[in-house]
Amino acid sequence: MSNYILETKNLCRKFKNQKAVNNVSISIEKDSVYGLLGPNGAGKSTTLKMITGMLRPNSGEIIFNGHPWSRKDLLDIGTLIEAPPLYENLTARENLKVRTTLFNLPDSRIDEVLKIVDLKGTGKKRSGQFSLGMKQRLGIAIALLNNPKLLILDEPTNGLDPMGIQELRELIRSFPSQGITVILSSHYLAEVEQIADHIGIIAGGVLGYQNKIAKGQELEKLFMQVVKENRIGNE
Repeated sequence: MSNYILETKNLCRKFKNQKAVNNVSISIEKDSVYGLLGPNGAGKSTTLKMITGMLRPNSGEIIFNGHPWSRKDLLDIGTLIEAPPLYENLTARENLKVRTTLFNLPDSRIDEVLKIVDLKGTGKKRSGQFSLGMKQRLGIAIALLNNPKLLILDEPTNGLDPMGIQELRELIRSFPSQGITVILSSHYLAEVEQIADHIGIIAGGVLGYQNKIAKGQELEKLFMQVVKENRIGNE
C-alpha cells in the first residue's frame, strides 16, 4: 500500500492563455508536514484549490489515499485557504455549532477541536473581537471538525505577530502524531524550515524542487535558484 496520502501527476491549470500550474507532480507522505514554498503568484494557491475541488484542473491526475480523487474525498480533507470563514457576531463555540448542525456532526466535536486549538476559554467573546492569531486557530478548528486525514493550510501565518506564529507552529507540528497530514503553503522560508518534514518549491507554475528537508541545507540559496530558473523559463 502506498505511503502517500496525496499525489498529483502532471497537474495543469490555465487562466485564459497563461499556465498558472504547469505539469506539477507532488507527493505527500502520510503523517508528515509538507511545505509548499514559492513567491506570490507562483501557483501555490491554485494547486491547493484544485486539490480541494475549488478549481478543476485542465489536465493531470490527483490521487488521494491510493485512489483517484473524487468529491467524496472532501470528507477527509480539512481546509483553511485565505481568510478563516467566520461569523464574526458569533462566539467560537457558536461558529462551530453552525458547522456541526450543517454537516450532521456530533456536538462533542466542538469541545474536542476547541481544546486542540486552545480556544476553550474564550466564552462569550465574539469571534470578531479575536486577535488575528485566534481567528486563524478558530479557522483551523473548523477545518478539523470532520476528523480529516489531510489538512491544507494556505499561508496560515500571514499577518501574525511572533507569539501567534510560535503558537501556530507548535499546533501544526502536533498534527502528524494525531494521524493528520498537513500541507502548508508559504513564502516564509524560515517558518517552513522549522515546521516541515518535506518541501516543494514552485515558481512560475513549475515545481522545481521536491525533497526531505536536510539538516544544514541552505534553503534560501536553493529557493532563489529554483525561482530564478523558472522565471527565466517563462520569459
